[in-house]
Amino acid sequence: MPIYEYKGLNARGKVAAGVLDADSPRSLKERLFKEGIFLSEFIETRGGAEVRRVGQAQAGSREVKLSFLQSVKVLEVAEVTRQLATLVRSGIQVTEAIGAISEQLENPLFKKILADVKRAVSEGSTLANALKKHPKVFSELYVNMVGSGESSGTLDVVFERLAEVTESQVRLRSKVTSALVYPIIMLILSFGIVLLMMVFVIPKMKELLEQMGKELPGVTKFLMGTSDIVRDYWYILAILMIGGFLFFRRWRESETGKPKWHGYILRMPLFGKLFREMGVARFARTLQTLLAAGVPILNALTIVQNVIGNVVLGKVVEEARDAVKEGQPIADALKKSKQFPPMVCHMIAVGEKSGQLEEMLGNVANSYELQVEQKVSRLTATLEPLMIIMMGLIVGFMVISIILPMMDMSQMGRR
Repeated sequence: MPIYEYKGLNARGKVAAGVLDADSPRSLKERLFKEGIFLSEFIETRGGAEVRRVGQAQAGSREVKLSFLQSVKVLEVAEVTRQLATLVRSGIQVTEAIGAISEQLENPLFKKILADVKRAVSEGSTLANALKKHPKVFSELYVNMVGSGESSGTLDVVFERLAEVTESQVRLRSKVTSALVYPIIMLILSFGIVLLMMVFVIPKMKELLEQMGKELPGVTKFLMGTSDIVRDYWYILAILMIGGFLFFRRWRESETGKPKWHGYILRMPLFGKLFREMGVARFARTLQTLLAAGVPILNALTIVQNVIGNVVLGKVVEEARDAVKEGQPIADALKKSKQFPPMVCHMIAVGEKSGQLEEMLGNVANSYELQVEQKVSRLTATLEPLMIIMMGLIVGFMVISIILPMMDMSQMGRR
């Protein structure tokens, strides 16, 4: 059954929009007419192709819809997953649950995706295969866990765990992001203040000091020379900065640059240990969730490798998967890499020997998620005074460079 994203006018003359499934455009028009909506425009999705028809346009007219500006947030996926868990646990069929939830969504792209998932499931597809068609919204972890839940008949439990994992990742990411926002804002402010002084203030001071006809101190000459370069060659500096940024981003995503950059992230002062602990927490939480959902250990490790977010740690997980294939424990591969803390390796080893690996992984995830939260709070408290001091030193240097020759002139005047 095709999916239609429609726009129309209601009885009050206001614009009404939404997503519906119908047998044909005529059925769509009749359905909306019963609801008091006059159809003016719709997009029909059939097999991935979109057809836009406006008013009385011909049926063959086609136009590609640009939807790259729309996106689905991770938090939206978590909220929908939580609602699905509640509805499925109440005995409501998956297709009905998806339809009920999609009607309440405000995001038109997410509405359309859920409508497509509902259509695919109604036509006989499994829910996991239907979700797999939208990899930008539903991750490999999400799809595999849903597949395990379908095969084991525990879809409500799987949805609940997926919601918890997704919400946990969102919380961690938001806390780290909020910790980085303040220093980034301070850096931008510092750069802006320095740029304004270099372009507008320093040149005027330079004219005044040159009129005095006295030899300027070295720091003042350095400041004046820097100001001349910024003012006269700003476009070259801008090109170099933009080009450097683009080159760095391309190198960071290349096959040779990505491992080096991710390795540096784990060794970075102040932030390195934090990012490592985030990776460990994600590894433990994801693996625990997959194993609890009944995903085989080899498949689970493959998924963890792809979602851990750091290629260096991902390489270690890949080595652990190869070790498991050969009948070796996971903990030995993690310990050999020296990328995972000894306590984590020890706890996983105990879990493997005692048959309580899921429980141990949950304990590791809880412990490291708590450590990340505490470290983010301490890091925020440390960075604020450091950024203020740095900003003060930069502005202070510029002020002193200007005041020094004036003080010399003042002393000469007294003599």
